[in-house]
Formats: sequence, structure tokens, C-alpha cells
Amino acid sequence: MIASPSPSLRAWAAFLLGCACFGYAFLQRVAPSVMTDDLMRAFQVQAGALGAMSAFYFYAYAGMQMPIGVLMDRFGPRRILSSAMALCLVGSLVFALAESITPAAIGRTMIGAAVAFGYVGTMSIAATWFPPQRFSLLIGILQSVGMSGAIAGQAPLSLVVEATGWRETVIGIGVIGAILAVLIFLVVQEIPKERKAAANGASKGAFRDVLARRDSWCCAIIGFTLTAPMLAFAGLWAVPWLIQVHGFSPADAAGSASLIFVGWAVVGPMIGLATEKIGRRKPLIYGGFALSGTAMAAMIFMPDLPPWAIRTLFVLNGIGGCTMILTFTCVRETNRPSRAGAGLGFVNMFVVGSGALFQPLLGVILDQNWDGTMQNGAPVYDAGGYQSAFSALLVAYGIGLIATFLLRETHCRQAVTD
Repeated sequence: MIASPSPSLRAWAAFLLGCACFGYAFLQRVAPSVMTDDLMRAFQVQAGALGAMSAFYFYAYAGMQMPIGVLMDRFGPRRILSSAMALCLVGSLVFALAESITPAAIGRTMIGAAVAFGYVGTMSIAATWFPPQRFSLLIGILQSVGMSGAIAGQAPLSLVVEATGWRETVIGIGVIGAILAVLIFLVVQEIPKERKAAANGASKGAFRDVLARRDSWCCAIIGFTLTAPMLAFAGLWAVPWLIQVHGFSPADAAGSASLIFVGWAVVGPMIGLATEKIGRRKPLIYGGFALSGTAMAAMIFMPDLPPWAIRTLFVLNGIGGCTMILTFTCVRETNRPSRAGAGLGFVNMFVVGSGALFQPLLGVILDQNWDGTMQNGAPVYDAGGYQSAFSALLVAYGIGLIATFLLRETHCRQAVTD
């Protein structure tokens, strides 16, 4: 990686625009969670079908990650990111104008494929124009800014949907993507020629090299399991759960669900600094599983919690889950530097893939436990159904803990060199 020891103002502007793209991806990602009843009524579907439609975003996003890593290494983020953000407007229009579930799924697929470039693109900016020792901190900042998009996609977006309608809201979100496209094209620099030449020579066998390493798979599984509650629980099913089981108003439910993103946001940069301070990665990941797993179990199995306790548990689950960001640093340290883009893309494919799996899975479990109750044209699920569905997330945590045990401790150093 070629990095300037003193990042310029333009480098910082490019990095912050990349962070905005990631925040925008989260806004697009969680937007259906405040439209669940509207979408089920508009398309005349139940939870399983809605979860599947929403998950098309994740299928496209996850499927693009490894190609994106190599593309970023070879061509850089300027043209790719700006084109991708422009495509978001097209996908948003397709979704907003859909009259049935199939074209809506196509629109979500286009959106997912487009915003898929944001995270790895921003990490590419960080790896190209910033010193390597700042990478963990920059990833923490990126995660925090990204969570601001998720927060905006909950209570604030819920108010916009109530005021203007879900279709108009989706179109407005698409316009934001077009604005980002223009700004990125104007601000982000082309990658240095010497890096492009090096990446062209190193790209052969990148996927095979990354996939051959056990640590790559461990990082991917850890990221997958720590992220699942944020993407599937808070990202789609927490709002109807809070409304139907705990009696929250739609606005209160959206605001409470967004607190999981607040937890992710507030500790992102601190995790990067803390792991560098202690000189180890794995202890923080173990702590993340313990905290997020305990918070999730309390929400699932303690049905009479007061609202303030539920909101606190959302924050704690987010704080624990945010240790996921260390998997990106670990995969970078346990792979050859020339494979960094492929490694980051591989892990991010699994991270987002958790939403692709768990959003429809939780919906299917809810449908299996549904007693047929309808309210205002939308299905209503009981506490037992939600408990059964959300228990799948605890199983995921157990798998992630095993992967953490098998992951090599890098002691905050590059363990593999070219």
C-alpha cells in the first residue's frame, strides 16, 4: 500500500465523502424497517415475503464484495464510487414505483449492488492516502459515520414517511445518492499510477490466496455473527416487535431501535484506539460477544422489561457488536498486503451476508408461529413468535465465539508479508 505520511485536506475530504457513502448505504439498508406495514399492505404480502424482498439488497451487496475489493485495488474509488451512487437513484425509482413484490425486489437489488461499493471504497481511500497505523482509527470513524445513516433511517425517516408517504420518501433518498455521485467525482483523486501498476500485477490469485487462509474465514464468521442482530433485528424486525409486543408507538419504536446504531456509533473510534493501546485484537472481540449476547438474551427472554431497560439493552448490544470492525483489521494483518482489497471485500461479503440470511430467516420463523391475526391489512405476530425467531441470533453468537477462539492473535502487527 502507498500512503502519504501527511494526508492532505483533499484526502480527508475524500475519506469523509466515502464515509457519507457508507452512511447512505445504511440509510438505504434500514429504510424498510419503518415501512413494514406500508410495504406489506402495498404488495399484499406477509413477513416471510417482505423479509425476502428486503434481503435482495443484501444478496446484491454481499455478492459484489470480493469483485469490489479487486476493482478498488486496480482502478481506485473515484469513478467506481461516483457511478455506483448514481445507480442508486435508478434503483430507488424502480423500488418506489413498484406495484408488486417482484419489481420492488429488483429495485432493492439495484440499490444493494450500487451502495455495495461504499465501505470497501472508503477503506481503499484510507489505505491509499493515509498512514497504515491510522487504519484501525479510520475504520472506527467510518463505522461511526455509517451508523449515523442508520439512525437517520429510523425515527427521522419514520416521520418523513408519515408526512409524505413511503414512495415519495424512497425517491428522495435516491436523489441524495445522485448528489453524492457528483461530489465524489469532483473531490476524490485518481489512484497513483504506481499503485495501479502494483495492483494489476498482484491481482492474479488474490481470491484464492485469501480463501486459502483459515484466519480469513474466522474473520468472516466473526463479522457475520456480530453484525446479524444489527442488520436483521434492528434493521427490519425490531420496530414491529416493539409495536406489537411492547406497545410502543411507531415513532418510539423506530427511535428505540435506532439506539443499537447509536451503540455502534459511539464506540467505533474508541475500539480502534483501545486495541492499539493493549496491543491485542481478540480480547475486545470476546468482550463484544459477551456484551451483545447478554443484551440480546435479556431482550428475548425478559418480556416485562420497562421501556428504559429495553432502550439500554439496544445500546449495549450495539456497543458489543461494534467490535466487529476489528475483523477488517485482522484480515488485513493476516493476509499479504497486496491482497488487502480482496480480504476486506471477503469479510464484508459475510458481514452484509448476515442480513441476507437472517432477515428472511426471522420472517419465515415468524410466519411459522403466526396465528392468522391481521390488523389494518398487515399480519400481527405474538411475543412467542418473536422469541422463537430472535433465538436464532443467539445461536449465531455461539458460532462466532468458536471462530474467535480459532483466529490468530496478530498483536497489532502485520503477520503476513508479500
